[in-house]
Amino acid sequence: MSEWTLFEVFIRSKHGLNHKHVGSVHAADAEMAIENARDLYTRRNEGVSIWVMPSALITATATDEKEPLFDPSEDKVYRHASFYELPDEVGHM
Repeated sequence: MSEWTLFEVFIRSKHGLNHKHVGSVHAADAEMAIENARDLYTRRNEGVSIWVMPSALITATATDEKEPLFDPSEDKVYRHASFYELPDEVGHM
């Protein structure tokens, strides 16, 4: 047997809510990952939607990157809407 891919599983518990990471499954492909995730994480009708994503394709920030990446926006005026001039047609912003 060849080595299966590790997939991260995200479940939406109710319509209108966000998907949340609930765990991981190994599978040969995405379709099998969804079936395995359904069997493992929604046995009691906990979900209305399942997302699976190969773990190798997920990129995340490291803990030591927090400061430069998430600095408060007060020192980044270009992030504020007041930094830009709005055309007269916009008016209602």
